[in-house]
Amino acid sequence: MPTDAPNLPPVLRPENPPRRALDELAAHVGGRIVGDPDGVTVTGITLATADLRPGEAFVAVRGAARHGAEFARVAAETGAAAIVTDAAGVELAAGVGLPVVVVDDPRASLGELSAWVYGTGRDDRLPLLLATTGTNGKTSVSHLIEGILGQLGAVTGLSSTAERHIAGEVIVSRLTTPEASEFHALLALMRERGVEAVAVEVSAQALTRHRVDGVMFDVAGFTNLTHDHLDDYRDMAEYFEAKVPLFRADRSRRGVVCLDSAAGADIVARSEVPVVTIVTPAIAHDPASAADWRVEILDERQDGTEFRLVGPEGRSLTTTVPVIGPHMAANAGLAIVMLLEGGYAWDVLVSALDGGRIEAHLPGRTQRVSGDEGPAVYVDFGHSPDAFEKTLAAVRRVTPGTVVMVFGADGDRDKTKRHDMGATAVLGSDILIVTDHHPRFEDPDTIRATLIEGARRARPDADVRECSPPERAIVEAVSLVGDGDAILWAGPGHQDYRDIRGVRTPYSARELARRALHDAGWPVPEPSWAVPYPD
Repeated sequence: MPTDAPNLPPVLRPENPPRRALDELAAHVGGRIVGDPDGVTVTGITLATADLRPGEAFVAVRGAARHGAEFARVAAETGAAAIVTDAAGVELAAGVGLPVVVVDDPRASLGELSAWVYGTGRDDRLPLLLATTGTNGKTSVSHLIEGILGQLGAVTGLSSTAERHIAGEVIVSRLTTPEASEFHALLALMRERGVEAVAVEVSAQALTRHRVDGVMFDVAGFTNLTHDHLDDYRDMAEYFEAKVPLFRADRSRRGVVCLDSAAGADIVARSEVPVVTIVTPAIAHDPASAADWRVEILDERQDGTEFRLVGPEGRSLTTTVPVIGPHMAANAGLAIVMLLEGGYAWDVLVSALDGGRIEAHLPGRTQRVSGDEGPAVYVDFGHSPDAFEKTLAAVRRVTPGTVVMVFGADGDRDKTKRHDMGATAVLGSDILIVTDHHPRFEDPDTIRATLIEGARRARPDADVRECSPPERAIVEAVSLVGDGDAILWAGPGHQDYRDIRGVRTPYSARELARRALHDAGWPVPEPSWAVPYPD
């Protein structure tokens, strides 16, 4: 990969990079060397020439359209110490003057290579690593884990769809789970900065594309499995199989599995590591599921959801998660039990949380951007039928008046869920406004038409409106509501751009919603996020 978009956040590296002999690197992964490795050392690993720093090894993999080794000369000119590639890449990299390490599958070797270079492998000294996978809730659980750790006084790290955190420093994320080279470099930097525990969001794609190879997680958590990502996986069975490896003995030491979706029991059955289970009867597919831990919903308010976590040996604590919905209480319960399984004492967790609130910021997760007066406006990252259903139900329970839903769908992504997205959205709202999200290279008119078709099939008499672009859609939505009403804008969440034909255009749903409220005469709080627009 030669370059990245100029507004992508940087790839982080340890401040004191290692120096590893190239011949030892080749021996570690069973590679052969073409060229002279004598005296050559590497100080890092990267997949992209745009991220390459002098002295690093450039790993050239075969892409969908081109082979990374085509950019070997760019890598050499940028200061690469060596190339790592496959047999096909050797010929493409010939003549650039760098030694080449040849392996059968450079992407599959990337995790072990990165772990060895940065000293972040299974047997190395690392912070406590807490990984969460599942369709929905991964980001929320990760941020909740970090928030609770902060209340315990721990120095924290985080890697999520929304952000990377290193001992208080915040960087916007590129991918849900970074590439293996970036992830191992990030872990090395966290270790340098004294991070004690790290919450990591692990997608199915991260597991199938080797992004967390070479890492041993102390605790793996599972949220749920629902319809999504069938652009990457043939069917739901294959999607499920992509999640299972996180619970293998070579990837995690123990697990916490939520039984709210049917797949939870299947994860338990397939796990190679010891697991404990948790269920939230208010949302579980089988409320009577027997689990080690139970999340009981006590109260739902616009400022949060109060719940009781009940477990073995009479253990119980009552706390509040600072977002609406039983599904968010389920996420919080999972986070607490993962910390307990990670070695934090129960009485310490009770002392920090019982009778109080979890102090966590969940960017773009049912995030309320409105003030105390006027309609409530929530911006959410949810982009699946299950996420819509749970979030709309939560908004409905705390809204005495009209519920307006605004949403669009990703272009060039799973098309099989679009009818269900439209149907779920219309069944859970009073007024539905279909707009655009990331069209990418797909026709946005076609995307909207499919969503509207799904909505009208489910409820022919519903008030369904089409409004493009989204800047206009949120203005229309605000014009339809008043005191006691609510708007849920699903899809964009925390993101600060829209992907339009490969270009990341500055864009913030949170800021657009805030400005629409202000222009309509409603008081709004000052934003807690970076604003991508000029005043």
